[in-house]
Amino acid sequence: QLQLVESGGGLVQPGGSLRLSCAASGFTLDYRAVGWFRQAPGKEREAISCISTIAGSTNYADSVKGRFTISRDNAKKTVYLQMNSLKPEDTAVYYCAGSGPTAQAMCVISHYGYWGQGTQVTVSS
Repeated sequence: QLQLVESGGGLVQPGGSLRLSCAASGFTLDYRAVGWFRQAPGKEREAISCISTIAGSTNYADSVKGRFTISRDNAKKTVYLQMNSLKPEDTAVYYCAGSGPTAQAMCVISHYGYWGQGTQVTVSS
């Protein structure tokens, strides 16, 4: 079974940067979509960015375009989320998730069946 573990969260000041990592074990990440999602207190989980591990195509939510960058290292079975120019409204628990076999970078929560445990990101001065 595909298992995912996030790391890299923490406390950062507004305008700062963090890089989240999503490391996979068990099944391969090849030919899947991997997405980053976040959930703030009292809000629904939302898609932030997704990547196709085979095609490298990406999608971003409008709220993070130009600030966040998703990338993958297939050899290391790891997907990254580089977050720059962080804002207090980016504060949330961030989750990575893996889909079943696909070549598309879908950002639809229902398409993801494998989830990590989440990592807290807090943006505050």
